[in-house]
Amino acid sequence: MRRRIVMSMLAGATLMASALFGTGAATAQAADVPAEFGTDWHDPVTAAPPVDRPQTTSCQVDLADAQFRDFTPYRGTYTPPQGCGDHWSKVVLRLDGKVKGRQYDRLGYVHVGGVEILRTSTPEPSPDGIEWHVEKDVTRYSDTFRSAQDVEMLIGNVVDDTYTGVLDVHVTLTFYAGRPAERTPDRVLTLADTPGGTTLTAPRNSERIVAEVYATGSGGGCEEFWYLTVADPASYSCKADHGPYREVQIKVDGQLAGIASPFPNVWTGGWSDPFLWYVIPAPGAFDVRPVQYDLTPFAGLLDDGRPHRVEVSVVGVPAGQQGWSTPVNVLVWQDAHRARLTGALTADRATDIANSSVYTPGPENRVNTEAGHRLTVSGYLDTSHGRVTTTVTRALANTSVHRWTDGENTDALDATWTDDETVTTGGHGPARTTHTHRTYSLNGTTTIGADNRLRTVLTLGDRASVTERRDGRRTAWSWLDDTYGGDAAYTINVPRDQRHAVGTSSERYRLHGSGGCYDRSLATSQGVLTEDRERC
Repeated sequence: MRRRIVMSMLAGATLMASALFGTGAATAQAADVPAEFGTDWHDPVTAAPPVDRPQTTSCQVDLADAQFRDFTPYRGTYTPPQGCGDHWSKVVLRLDGKVKGRQYDRLGYVHVGGVEILRTSTPEPSPDGIEWHVEKDVTRYSDTFRSAQDVEMLIGNVVDDTYTGVLDVHVTLTFYAGRPAERTPDRVLTLADTPGGTTLTAPRNSERIVAEVYATGSGGGCEEFWYLTVADPASYSCKADHGPYREVQIKVDGQLAGIASPFPNVWTGGWSDPFLWYVIPAPGAFDVRPVQYDLTPFAGLLDDGRPHRVEVSVVGVPAGQQGWSTPVNVLVWQDAHRARLTGALTADRATDIANSSVYTPGPENRVNTEAGHRLTVSGYLDTSHGRVTTTVTRALANTSVHRWTDGENTDALDATWTDDETVTTGGHGPARTTHTHRTYSLNGTTTIGADNRLRTVLTLGDRASVTERRDGRRTAWSWLDDTYGGDAAYTINVPRDQRHAVGTSSERYRLHGSGGCYDRSLATSQGVLTEDRERC
């Protein structure tokens, strides 16, 4: 391919509830849809639910106000709000952005006190200009927000005679007085850089520890499209020693502590066809979800008051090759009735990584990949409420079929990733088990015809089911299905006004469970929003 390389139950299980949303303009009638893309289109919009805001006193704090033209970070200071107390029922981040002209998709972040609270990318603009908005529930970072902090934000950008779009963004935090529905972490920690690597020093009474990693394959290289890479001797433009399997690992003092499948993020210039994403971005494109690891089995080790080496790596990246960003936050819940807890890691068992990537040459080259990995870790803590054991089991699997022709004028992928996690906690009370089953899917084909028309047809899915049980009895459940579909075409190697681009896109976001129901569908044609429908 001539690619430009460039419901509270689910939220509780992932420690996240976030939303992207557009202007909410009325949907168009068929007569309003142009025959092809023009110089302007609907502002970006997504079917994900907005953040639910409580009806309590609120206070707003400006976090960043910047125009990004290059790779110079915005730096400022944060001061806690006045008039809303120091504990909040909810904290909501909002990013408002605008850009016009011509610009690529760009990656960015927001840090407060060194804690990453948002990882994002940007839409590609129309000549006439667009605006976009992102909302995210950041209540879990409340510990960070209780004191004055340094702020750093960067959306690396290039502005010159060709790429004219300046990214103008404003970021705020809104605090809602009251107590949160679920207990937030008592501490939010980052890793310290030391001569021996990155280390973590946890409070000595930590009774639950969760690490979150904002793992993204960066723009500008093959690791942005890691799921398409192939090993020798396959004749394909993006290579990796062992093919497309990627796995994000976290280790504590050299011991494997957690494994996770990365989400196949597609940015708004992805798959060589920005017309797919102008109005509806791919799931997670503007609000990257971190992968998370329950490290509580290691709490007996980490609670000794000493610094411990914590390393994050991405399996499958060719040696010496850059391309992944993996910032880490560590969320800690403490025992309020004891200053020090003791315990031990009792099990740390992993299978060998299975990774088969078979190349079959022909008029249509083919690589079939089957890969997976399984890890079980277990440990105990002696707490103020007795001995508590925690066992985490995680199983990953990836299957894919990659097909392409010589010259890559046809390039297709059909891939699925599953990430199964079970966390069981037992002590003097009822045993509690949370089972989370995540499924990611990407099925897409790009073709370039003899008439230089590039067409991409693609479906991307983000699905998860969560079940909570106490002593074997189901107490809560949720089911999420966020599916995007698009079909777009344009003429390549011609000036912008001669592309004659057309495209349709759609997204349906469904969340059902013991916490309620949400179901919204969007559809577009040639940049016009043609459907905005809610079913619940």
